[in-house]
Amino acid sequence: MEKALQTMIDNMPEKTGKSLDEWKSILKTKNFAKHGEAMKFLKGEHGVTHGFANTIIALSKEDNSTPDDLLDTQYKGKEGLKPIYEKLISIIDTFGNDIVKTPKKGSVSIIRKKQFALIKPATKTRIDLGLKLKDKSITDRLENSGPFGTMCTHRVRLSSENEVDNELIEWLKEAYQKAQ
Repeated sequence: MEKALQTMIDNMPEKTGKSLDEWKSILKTKNFAKHGEAMKFLKGEHGVTHGFANTIIALSKEDNSTPDDLLDTQYKGKEGLKPIYEKLISIIDTFGNDIVKTPKKGSVSIIRKKQFALIKPATKTRIDLGLKLKDKSITDRLENSGPFGTMCTHRVRLSSENEVDNELIEWLKEAYQKAQ
């Protein structure tokens, strides 16, 4: 599959009149909200075939952000929450050397063999910590997963570093241990 994609990219200038980088630049200036709009533009205004148009759009959407870029974006305007995030990460790092932290656009997945936690700056004043704690009862503090859906079983809302207490650390450890 990768070989076919590379062949398509190599043939793009000859078949479409522009290189992939040139097409990416054009699409960046248009900033289409929907895939269909970009398809219509490439096919209708530039005569690009369906297959090439689809490939150009898909490859234009690839995010080349670094993990630090993603974190900076998550906490922009929410800088007061960063110490809570850092405290959570420093505690999680003590559990073992088999943990992978994967920053995404709006959250950071914490993974052992499976994801066991998710840290999301939900508002300017609150981090939502999602946990995978199957068969754990819901309490006032250890809530239903809410906006995390099936990615997590529970959610804890955090507004200050002080809320990262022993009870929360135990829940994190339990989620980590269950993610084997």
